[in-house]
Amino acid sequence: MAKNKQKGKKQTNVFRVATKQTKNKNKAKPVKTSLKQINAVKNEKVENLNQIFTEVQRDVKSVSKCIAPEPKKPTQVVREPPKESANVDNAALLFSQL
Repeated sequence: MAKNKQKGKKQTNVFRVATKQTKNKNKAKPVKTSLKQINAVKNEKVENLNQIFTEVQRDVKSVSKCIAPEPKKPTQVVREPPKESANVDNAALLFSQL
């Protein structure tokens, strides 16, 4: 009879050392190139919009120079003096009642 035979299932260790898995660093290259393409497209769109807005600004300036603003006449507001003088004592009584 063999003496080295086990009498049951061997217990597995609860604490195990995790094995290191090396990551492939070359996976990021396609993402990087696609981001460069996206940024290039965005830059082109921004440049086009800037040109359009500068043209609009020039047009607005030229239109504003052609049309001279009419001088505004200051409107005078006439205030009428109060008909009755303020009764300070009566007002103080009313505030005290609140």
